[in-house]
Amino acid sequence: MVFAMTGVVPRRGVGAPQSRRLGRRAVLAGFGAALVARPARAATEIAFWHAMAGELGRHIDRMVAGFNAAQGEFRVVPVYKGSYTETVTAAIFAVRTKSHPGIVQVNEIGTATMMAARGAIYPVHDLMREAGEAFDASAILPAVSGFYSDAEGRLLSFPFNASTPILYVNRTLFRAVGLDDTRPPRTWPEMEEAARRLRQAGVACGFSTHWPSWVNVENFSAFHNVPIATRANGLGGLDAELVIDNPVLVRHVAALAEWQKAGLYTYGGRGTAAEPMLHAGECGLFLGSSGLAADLKARARFEVGYGMLPYWPDVPGAPQNAMIGGASLWVLRGRPPAEYRGIARFLAYLGRPDMQARWHQATGYLPTTQAAFELSRAQGFYDRDPGAAVAIAQVMLNPPTDNSRAIRLGSFILVRDVIEEELEHAFAGRKTARDALASAVRRGNELLRQFERASR
Repeated sequence: MVFAMTGVVPRRGVGAPQSRRLGRRAVLAGFGAALVARPARAATEIAFWHAMAGELGRHIDRMVAGFNAAQGEFRVVPVYKGSYTETVTAAIFAVRTKSHPGIVQVNEIGTATMMAARGAIYPVHDLMREAGEAFDASAILPAVSGFYSDAEGRLLSFPFNASTPILYVNRTLFRAVGLDDTRPPRTWPEMEEAARRLRQAGVACGFSTHWPSWVNVENFSAFHNVPIATRANGLGGLDAELVIDNPVLVRHVAALAEWQKAGLYTYGGRGTAAEPMLHAGECGLFLGSSGLAADLKARARFEVGYGMLPYWPDVPGAPQNAMIGGASLWVLRGRPPAEYRGIARFLAYLGRPDMQARWHQATGYLPTTQAAFELSRAQGFYDRDPGAAVAIAQVMLNPPTDNSRAIRLGSFILVRDVIEEELEHAFAGRKTARDALASAVRRGNELLRQFERASR
């Protein structure tokens, strides 16, 4: 059997000692061949649940494939689990049955909910230190890291896809109605005047937005350096209370309601419901996520211009800086220890400047580090895509304050629904702006107190 396996055939007339020597050599050769043929140790698998469909999901697959190909010890397995809400809900239920992933993508307004699950999360600052993985959290842009850090500035989750709302300008329509298409409106009075000119010329929509609360309450407040809630917008504790019935925001919502009535502003619905108007070229101006830029540039049949969020020029301190949206990657406890070494290595891989720059340039999301921004600039990306530069300049406009760093409010998905319902009452003329925002504060605070009680 040994001879047959090794291919050694004894010649006729060879003596016994030589046959034994050949036999021993054959056995050793066979043993060595068996060692070489033994399968390599299987890589440790790490489940990564995310909420990115379509082309974004394909970009995730490519990044993961690059990590898996670069080393053989770990194999990250990306799994699309539906919307952000569906993804985090699936992860929560999976924790209860100990079938949860090592990594889950959670949108920014779910941060307080994840923080409240103290025993279920593995803070990134602890993970990287304990895994001995080189990682400099200070390299992350302050406007990004602030959203995902605790009160001491320690990073809790890994910033992944960050966006901010910017102003999109239909330069083709601007030129057609005699507006300067090289100068986007900078203030709300300029927005009103441009929208009026557009509508008088027969344009269907002066301006619109998507994600009404994110654009017209949350980022509006940050850009004007006014609070959304007490306790540094919730970063200081679970006992925070909403204060969005302040005079600056009441004035702004009242203006939007008046412009809606006059036909200058077109309310397009919650979430992304207004985006078809942008893509179809129906609106001269649109306030939307910077993450739309790459897709819009590829699909639009009009020339696109970009600007920062408008502001009321008589509000002291405006413009301040915009806040981010998007999501981060949370590490969940309860997985085998070997997985955490791989997760730390994977996060370090995602944080490399070349990977950050590649993700930023392919998707339209912001780079999360200064190094990735500098690399993208050196590669000429902002010359080719000026909208991306506007978004970065906006979040870095000034050092973040307690009013513009982040929102850390429990059950904020539900609170945002309340805010948007009350905005709809104001836009439809069913309530005054003051009454609508006062109602949003009362109802929203009830949700915050429920979350506080459940988290004690």
